[in-house]
Amino acid sequence: MKRREFLRIAAVASVAAATANPLSRADAQIPPQGRPPQGPPPGGFRPGSRGPIEYVPTGPGIHVRFLGTGGADWNGPSDSGELRRHASILADGKVLFDYTPSAADMVPEKRPEVVFYTHSHNDHYDAKAALELGIKRVYLGETWLERARGDFQKASESTGRPVPEIIPLSLGQVIEQDGLKVTALPANHTSNYSDEQALIYLIEKDSTRLLYATDTAGLMAYALAIAGVGQFSRERKYLTGIIMEATMGLDYKDDDMRMFSHSSVQMVANTVKVLTDNRKYATVEGQKVYITHMSKAQQPPQAELDRTLPDPLKAAYDGLEVVFR
Repeated sequence: MKRREFLRIAAVASVAAATANPLSRADAQIPPQGRPPQGPPPGGFRPGSRGPIEYVPTGPGIHVRFLGTGGADWNGPSDSGELRRHASILADGKVLFDYTPSAADMVPEKRPEVVFYTHSHNDHYDAKAALELGIKRVYLGETWLERARGDFQKASESTGRPVPEIIPLSLGQVIEQDGLKVTALPANHTSNYSDEQALIYLIEKDSTRLLYATDTAGLMAYALAIAGVGQFSRERKYLTGIIMEATMGLDYKDDDMRMFSHSSVQMVANTVKVLTDNRKYATVEGQKVYITHMSKAQQPPQAELDRTLPDPLKAAYDGLEVVFR
């Protein structure tokens, strides 16, 4: 076969394959690695040709109160007398992300009525505690919807409180709730059920884009893609705030199986560096990246963490309030 005829047949075959396979057509639209996406940046960001991005907030930001910052092993004070409740935050005083009885004393007098759960581990999720708090709307992953409905029905029978509205979330689904836009992202984490997909969340308001990532071993490429900050994302989007778990702490053993479901301090630091260097993370000067979900067994006291964490990481603590721009 002559070379010209071979090339003609190959070209026809390539077109046919791309037409038959939608994924091939989508891949064809992905810009080459290293080529910046086209189009103007969104309001609030001023990317220069080189160096870090100057981030100019266009709204009041997102107010976060850390109700708890501890991992599953916090069942009482440490030897030093320090106490961390199970990891939970309250956004803008209205929307909870995870909640257990351990954080009941940290909730403000005006109680929230909405909660987003990351997964069903009991240091993040407690149906009875939600009803006793007065929760009226629950968001959680669609993969464990029926189990959650059963849990809330039992809790309702034991407390005499009504079952809240329970709304299942699929990956990438966006919810508008109390002035916040919340997107469900996949976490690299498992529960006691093999069919459950744990979630992390992108929380947005105005130009603020806050990532709440617990529990997860690093950040999955799919999660970054949904958030618009993946390696091949065509949109010019950035994260402006990060809260990320560091369960494994500063020092951990090489044979620690938790590396497949949790992050270390170094992993968080590397994640922030890569996102910053690739212009996927930009924030106001001085704003920190906060670590949470800290292990009682492996994390030093707060004062030592404050001295040893690499910039821009900072250890959150129970009761800390931060406005993310």
